[in-house]
Amino acid sequence: MYTIFNEDFNLEYTLDCGQVFRWSYIDGWWVGVVAGRFSRLRQDSRTWEITVDSELPKEFFEAYFRFDDDLEHILNEVNKDEFMNEAINKYWGLRLIRQDPWECMISYMLATAWNIPNIKRAISKISEMYGREMEFGFYGFPDAESLAYADEGILECKLGFRAERIVDAAVEIATGAFDLDELFEMDYSQAKKKLMELNGIGDKVADCILLFAFDKMEAFPVDTHVEQVVKNVYGDHEFFDGNATKSKIGDWGREYFGEYCGYAQQYFFYQKRMEGL
Repeated sequence: MYTIFNEDFNLEYTLDCGQVFRWSYIDGWWVGVVAGRFSRLRQDSRTWEITVDSELPKEFFEAYFRFDDDLEHILNEVNKDEFMNEAINKYWGLRLIRQDPWECMISYMLATAWNIPNIKRAISKISEMYGREMEFGFYGFPDAESLAYADEGILECKLGFRAERIVDAAVEIATGAFDLDELFEMDYSQAKKKLMELNGIGDKVADCILLFAFDKMEAFPVDTHVEQVVKNVYGDHEFFDGNATKSKIGDWGREYFGEYCGYAQQYFFYQKRMEGL
């Protein structure tokens, strides 16, 4: 075991806010599988130190939790109004997570038209079926080759229309027809256009993947929660001209909050989930 620390970091908010799906709070620990390793973490409410029980090194978790982000500067940049100020003050310490691109892509393809419990169940099922078994009944996330050649057993995962989509995406990755690493070299617009060439990746899913796995903080995912917040709080903004469509909301978020709009989105997404409107 070892400890990590950042004074501007809240482990609970970060793992519970809906951006990642493989962590659960069990007996005082956040327990999950990350980078193919079973890991446990907990935060001391007095010192704010994070105790880490994992084979992964300290440097991994410091990068995973984006300790390199200057959170105070970022949140000052997106703190544009009273509503945003309230969300920031209530959930200070929530950080974006730097996720594995392959796992993040498949996770958000599974997220289409599903709530978080269903997404977690689906990820758990495909991991159990096609991933590597680890201790305590946990499984690693399956690699692209495993899903590309998945047999009819994938039907037992009860993924619905999503099954064909994730298998198709796995084939593209496994054969080298689609190179995820190229997205890091592209700007936001180019990377989004490229991602949406894959069957099953639309506007919102592409933005989620780019924000959580490719460092594109100008991505502004618009799901039902975000749409409701923006329409209720910002719907009278002249940008919308009375027509706040999901597409316009994404463009508005980038213009209104600026280059770190992805952070703003995550803060009021979490506030909406926790408190409603």
